[in-house]
Amino acid sequence: MLDRKDRTRHALFIPGSLVDYIPKDHILKKVDKVLDLSWLREEVADCYDLTNGRPGIDPEAAVRLMLAGFFQGIVHDRKLIREAEVNIAIRWFAGYDLTDKLPHHSSLTRIRQRWGMERFLKIFQKTVEACNKAGLISGETIHIDATLIRADVSWESLTTQHVETVFDQNNDDGKENETDDSDKPKKKGRPGKAEKKPKKISRTDPDATMTTSKHSFHMEPSYKQHTAVDDKAGVVVDVKLTTGEQNEGKELLDQIARIRRLNGKKPVHVTADMSYAHGSNYGELEKEGIDAVIPPNLKFGKKKSFPAIRFKYDARHDIVKCPGKQILTKRGKKNNGWVYHCGVRICQACKHKEKCLSPTARYRQVTIVNGHEALLRARRRKVKSWDKTTYELYLRHKWRVEGAHGEAKTLHGLRRAVRRGLWNVAIQMYLTATVMNLKRLAAFYLSFFKKSTSIFGNSGFRGWILGLIQEIS
Repeated sequence: MLDRKDRTRHALFIPGSLVDYIPKDHILKKVDKVLDLSWLREEVADCYDLTNGRPGIDPEAAVRLMLAGFFQGIVHDRKLIREAEVNIAIRWFAGYDLTDKLPHHSSLTRIRQRWGMERFLKIFQKTVEACNKAGLISGETIHIDATLIRADVSWESLTTQHVETVFDQNNDDGKENETDDSDKPKKKGRPGKAEKKPKKISRTDPDATMTTSKHSFHMEPSYKQHTAVDDKAGVVVDVKLTTGEQNEGKELLDQIARIRRLNGKKPVHVTADMSYAHGSNYGELEKEGIDAVIPPNLKFGKKKSFPAIRFKYDARHDIVKCPGKQILTKRGKKNNGWVYHCGVRICQACKHKEKCLSPTARYRQVTIVNGHEALLRARRRKVKSWDKTTYELYLRHKWRVEGAHGEAKTLHGLRRAVRRGLWNVAIQMYLTATVMNLKRLAAFYLSFFKKSTSIFGNSGFRGWILGLIQEIS
């Protein structure tokens, strides 16, 4: 027997509350049990005039609207408000009834501009503290990696940066009256540096830089997200956004310091990929007593008969000995270490000159990086092959932190920036990390609730978990 639905009859009244129509397993219903933003109003009070002007949007309602969108992969404000008009779960989560008027989408933009990225960073940090209080962060093993976020710019907006060229031309114009030394013989030695390749920037988003994750991929205007994930439950414990051209290896030590300040725990193991294999990283982690599970680079630049690894560094006398038993002394400093080289006469008279020097070089120089000895120990450890525990830790790095990047890009819209400017993309990153941590906290709540209903009772456990979160607010 077929039933017929009368679509012309509309209900004038809806019995019950909105929450009665939301499934129990809905993600927003789960997260509502662990999300506490009661501290936010006082935090942003200085951004508003308390006596003049129209009443603003409730800060907690605004953040809940944004988070509800990120949970469902909706990162555009227009689309979020349009979805909230017909989605009772979003309305209920943000505190709006069916008859309440939703804010205009531009209001969310103004809120981000007014609050700044520091407030959204604090929202993220509060979720980290809540996860730490709940026991989801062990602090023993931290996985660190970086990923690129495609900037919200078109290829037509890219242009070549000519600022440095203009400065050089102005300097040349100022030297017109100086003595012309072009007829003087040039000093022999190493050839000068080649001219820099013109840098491309976007006219619509100058903060984005041309970057690629692999040499086989084409370069794109991007930002770079630096992420640290705790091994126990996959909680994101630290995130930072930089321009795409920033070297991720230089961020590692700062990330570890921020994690220790926030959680109060010193990691036992830190895992990262080969991009972080800097001598300074190995050296500083070794001083702190932290095991660096970072595979060192065992391939050394241009192929030479005498690669740099054949040169032996004597830390006691601060000299370097070459394969020909000659001494290289310290001559200059670089950002990552010190430069040692031998005299021109010694190199030219050496019997190994053909094997050691390139056709254009008159002497050989070697850079001893900061943390050189720790780097050598890491190389020897890798050559001998890692033990089973170390190898398993690095395998977990691949799916823990890289999996977090995949989750953020696939489920929460972080594959591409939706707004322009470093601070705007940073806010998008903080909200994404907040959503990911809240999912893990809600999953812990549900699993613990099933095991502990008989102990706490329904309302008792909810009070316990909310009290736990309020302790850190």
